[in-house]
Amino acid sequence: MKQPPLHIVLIEPEIPPNTGNIARLCAATGIHLHLVGRLGFSLDDRYLKRAGLDYWPAVQLRRWDDFPTLQAAYPRARFWYTSKKAGNSYTSVDYQKGDFLVFGKETKGLPEDILAEAGGRAIRIPIFTESVRSLNLSTAAGIVAYEALRQLGMTAG
Repeated sequence: MKQPPLHIVLIEPEIPPNTGNIARLCAATGIHLHLVGRLGFSLDDRYLKRAGLDYWPAVQLRRWDDFPTLQAAYPRARFWYTSKKAGNSYTSVDYQKGDFLVFGKETKGLPEDILAEAGGRAIRIPIFTESVRSLNLSTAAGIVAYEALRQLGMTAG
């Protein structure tokens, strides 16, 4: 299996079209997708499949029962934790090939215990108005992933 440029980790995603859109992003970029914990849908969900269209065969997907098991499988990996509570901007990071971009569930974000471990590896996407609490999960994943890919030199011609 080819070494991916990045990994996207979704912890307990709840909304099938978001995960489907992120799967399509992963198919387009070679990023590996990791789904962790209890999902708010079945992987056979028609909305999930519809959002991912016919790209699912191109997605390198792994399921994990819990986040510590995933971390143990990649002991040397760098994990970046996205949260609206983080102090560091996603653009302030020097991403490296193989980094893991971790996103929490749509309604609650990342669990507090994971954020407590994150320390300086917690990152946020700025929101410039007070009328919006957070960005859509698939939008956030695309923003952070493409910044990391840009830094890795994966840009168009």
